Amino acid sequence: MQILSFPLWSQAAFWGLVSGSALVFGALIGYYIKVPPKWIAFIMAFGSGVLISALAFDLMNEAYERGGFRASAIGFVSGAVVYSLANYFLNKRGAKHRKRSGNQQQNKNESSDSGLAIAVGSLMDGIPESIAIGVSMIEGGAVSTAAVIAIFLSNIPESLSSTSGMKKSGRSKKYIFGIWLGIALISSLAALCGYSVFKNLSPQVVSATIAVAAGAILAMLSDTMMPEAFEEGHDYIGVITVLGFLAAFILTKMEG
Repeated sequence: MQILSFPLWSQAAFWGLVSGSALVFGALIGYYIKVPPKWIAFIMAFGSGVLISALAFDLMNEAYERGGFRASAIGFVSGAVVYSLANYFLNKRGAKHRKRSGNQQQNKNESSDSGLAIAVGSLMDGIPESIAIGVSMIEGGAVSTAAVIAIFLSNIPESLSSTSGMKKSGRSKKYIFGIWLGIALISSLAALCGYSVFKNLSPQVVSATIAVAAGAILAMLSDTMMPEAFEEGHDYIGVITVLGFLAAFILTKMEG
């Protein structure tokens, strides 16, 4: 999808903001509406399926077409490794349960570092998606509608669940919404940088960058969203995840 008469860098920033705004929307639901944990799990499972489909049919496919197997494979594994290492250190600081909707998150009085760790961890979870949006616009000059919708839909349960957990752990409204508003704005900047920084680089570098983002996103799903979904949803999670995958798959084929 292309916004006529606007420069591509501003379109990249716009679509990054659109996908990031879902985090604020999910936070509003999580803070003001008492959503049963099982329903949060179902929403997270659907969002996980949507995002996995977007990784497979949009990001990794584009990475392969741009730079071939080597660049995309190295980038994909590197993204997962870098994310997992960063996530490991943040978990040690109190961010381990940042996506959980129950009482697992550390209380704000239990650790002076946990608040910052949760904020940095939440930022780390959202940035790869936005960079991928910007980078994906380099060749064709238009954003993948399916990818934006998939990221938007997956961001809602991500912030919904995390906000529910933050509220239960005693985090203030200012802290909670400050995180999500900040990440939404940074998502816009990340998409802008993804387009502006990489547009003059080689196809192999662009391919690896898209794959790095894809690897980081899949690692994030495995480490944070899917455990929360399974813990509360159990037997239904597999089917709901498949439905999310199918919905994004259909969007991808309709766009093509």
